[in-house]
Amino acid sequence: MTLIPPAVSVKVATRNIAQYRDPAIILIDQVKEIYIDGELDAVETANWFPKIARKDYMVGANLSGSGVDDPDAYFFEHYACGSERNYTNYCNPELEKMYERNQLVWEIDRRLQEDAARPMIFDYRLGTCRSPAVHGITIMVNSLFNGWRFEDA
Repeated sequence: MTLIPPAVSVKVATRNIAQYRDPAIILIDQVKEIYIDGELDAVETANWFPKIARKDYMVGANLSGSGVDDPDAYFFEHYACGSERNYTNYCNPELEKMYERNQLVWEIDRRLQEDAARPMIFDYRLGTCRSPAVHGITIMVNSLFNGWRFEDA
């Protein structure tokens, strides 16, 4: 006889547009594998950002990004103690000193992941265009934004 553990239930709140909803639905489907029942809480756009600012969610599926993938701006904006876009209220003053001293991005990223500061469940990839007449640009595989330096083009 196989015993199936009782399922835990979570409500996954997200903005009610496809770009947010689709990853939330994928999350709900995948956590079923570990006996977590998810329910979608689709929130209208006008109410979404006030909701996450109030921390009024059990699980919040949100997109986060910056105009460019500049680690300095990104770390301060999303993980610094007291930042308005630090929706999980993660705070690690020791790690934040590393942002200020511009230490290795990989070390900061590794520690953020180890601390589960904001677990990533979906990697949103975008396409970009290029011309064979333009040389000296490296197209990045992890983001279309972080290769926008044209010093060698």
